[in-house]
Amino acid sequence: MAKKKIVIGVIGSDCHTVGNKIIHNKLEESGFDVVNIGALSPQIDFINAALETNSDAIIVSSIYGYGELDCQGIREKCNEYGLKDILLYIGGNIGSSNEKWENTEKRFKEMGFDRIYKPGTPIEETIIDLKKDFKI
Repeated sequence: MAKKKIVIGVIGSDCHTVGNKIIHNKLEESGFDVVNIGALSPQIDFINAALETNSDAIIVSSIYGYGELDCQGIREKCNEYGLKDILLYIGGNIGSSNEKWENTEKRFKEMGFDRIYKPGTPIEETIIDLKKDFKI
């Protein structure tokens, strides 16, 4: 079976790269082919990378607090560009610290994300979910 390809990056004006590199390394160690578009990445860069590499999933990271704004309409754009079946994950500081996590998670589900991870979630949990979702 061919390796599953995953596009990762940090969306919007967020320039946090350390966590992105850790995610990259852990995914590769777990047998995934990783396409890392880096930080300061608009939605279209994730989509173009997924199209160009025939990727199976997109993992969006956001730490700086504006991930919800940056991700508005990303599922619709994926669908528009022919990526209707791509897995779409997000993690990081994506909601208000004053808000119940369940509310944040619900909003991102409604935005079309398949998996949503709260701050501090170990990447190993994401890897387990990827393997479940890919049935590997």
